Amino acid sequence: MTDGISNVHMQVMWNRLIAVVEEQALTLVRTAFSTSVREAGDVSAGVFDRDGYMIAQAVTGTPGHVNAMAAAVRNFIDDIGADNIFEGDSYVTNDPWKGTGHLHDFTFVNPSFRDGRLVGYFACTAHVVDVGGRGFGPDATEIYEEGILIPIMKFAERGEVNQVLINIIRNNVRENEQVVGDLFSLSSCNDTGHRRLMDMMDEFAIDDLQELRDFIFENSLSATLERLRELPPGSYDNELTVDGYDKPVTMKLRLVVSEQGVLADFDGTSGLSEKGINVPLIYTTAYACYALKCALAPQIPNNHASLSPFKVTAPENCILNAKHPAPVAIRHVLGQFLPDAVLGALHKMLPDRVPAEGSSALWIIQLGARPIDARQAVADEHAQSSEILMFNSGGTGARPTLDGLSATAFPSGVHTMSAEVTEHLGPITIWRKELREGSGGAGAQRGGLGQVIEISANTGYRIYINAMFDRCQHPARGRDGGLSGAAGGVSLDDGSLMQSKGKQWIPDDRHLVLNLPGGGGYGAPGKRDRAMIAQDIERQYITLDQAKRDYAYEI
Repeated sequence: MTDGISNVHMQVMWNRLIAVVEEQALTLVRTAFSTSVREAGDVSAGVFDRDGYMIAQAVTGTPGHVNAMAAAVRNFIDDIGADNIFEGDSYVTNDPWKGTGHLHDFTFVNPSFRDGRLVGYFACTAHVVDVGGRGFGPDATEIYEEGILIPIMKFAERGEVNQVLINIIRNNVRENEQVVGDLFSLSSCNDTGHRRLMDMMDEFAIDDLQELRDFIFENSLSATLERLRELPPGSYDNELTVDGYDKPVTMKLRLVVSEQGVLADFDGTSGLSEKGINVPLIYTTAYACYALKCALAPQIPNNHASLSPFKVTAPENCILNAKHPAPVAIRHVLGQFLPDAVLGALHKMLPDRVPAEGSSALWIIQLGARPIDARQAVADEHAQSSEILMFNSGGTGARPTLDGLSATAFPSGVHTMSAEVTEHLGPITIWRKELREGSGGAGAQRGGLGQVIEISANTGYRIYINAMFDRCQHPARGRDGGLSGAAGGVSLDDGSLMQSKGKQWIPDDRHLVLNLPGGGGYGAPGKRDRAMIAQDIERQYITLDQAKRDYAYEI
């Protein structure tokens, strides 16, 4: 066989391996109990070599999970021990520093054996609806308050599930059927990946993954370095300030670019918060590398080798490198601003390539519903407390040649849950879920629109919200003359303002109203096509007053 044919053969197997992990991820989505997995796709899945390095990842999933999981598998191998890894095993953790950044994410790793010999690992991650403690929110002051922490351990050994672990988890979470069901789904999806890998190895008559892994890693690394050689070397700085919990948080970044790689250094970033908005370095690395990869080498598949030229550092116990036992429950809020910080520095190196700032961090609605009359809850088995989770997004930043995307999750990439599905999970009514007129920043290219969401408890119930929202004091900035998007806001339907972070009860006769932020504009508003302005007015994307004020447009 010639080298050319051999390379084609390897490429076919590489594509097949990606299909294997995609089926692994979709199995998790199809079998999961929680809407965050089933409806939103807040998951990751991948296959790893015998040393714990990621060979391929599923397209389905979020970069925070995928890139953090890419580093996590080696933690499993170290903690379990090479001599304690058996066929039929399944390992689990939700340790924020060894997994994907907070307790609500469970990561599973299953070894894959062929003819009694270890050939690799399958890993997956998903967000579960509850882990006990204070619930999903920012109010804790240390990790111990945030819920149950499961260290790296065996979920199953040689095919036998650890029932003691299941019993401990079941008795420490509010939504135990959903959570335990999701844990079994996670372990099972890894098994699906293993079985499909065995089918593939039978078809291609291979006994291990080492040669294929070497082909993938060598080609991915060389292709990534080739892209980096095209860049102007140097240092590029950026600074981004966001709301924080009770005071603003500033992220300072210096990108050092060379032919060998890119270093993202967050020296000078704000220190730890007393509340749960802190970010472990594993999650900071995940989203900073994601932004670099998207902007500099987007066509190259994600794996250990294609990520290896990108390095991230941050001072210990700054807010982007929180150490145990710092509270980290809503690490996604700051973590999902990291691409904005990185792209702002890249804009100085590569003008006209990256978008303006967007709403960025998900607006996750975490509600607790409780019967008003405790006696009713005892008498009526259906009148139970419930936890309700709903992902929502504001607008993305405008792009150099295109408007921003409205109500779109960037950088997380998750879907929202439909109003109908969410109402089925608990005693609430979603009265409105619509685009927020006028929220996109003006520019030659307009920023994407946020949303307006209105929710109330059903008769006989009251609800509280664990608010975890940002961009309320620091809206998304425009780029190259574009204007900022609209800031977000949290209020009641009578106009009373609420806090953007922390647990708060909704008065029994009131509705919760969320105004999600819009993305920043790109380029001077005066350069926008007049026909596009007229179209925005017709579609109610902007108001007449906004057209006149920001675009000097008269009907």
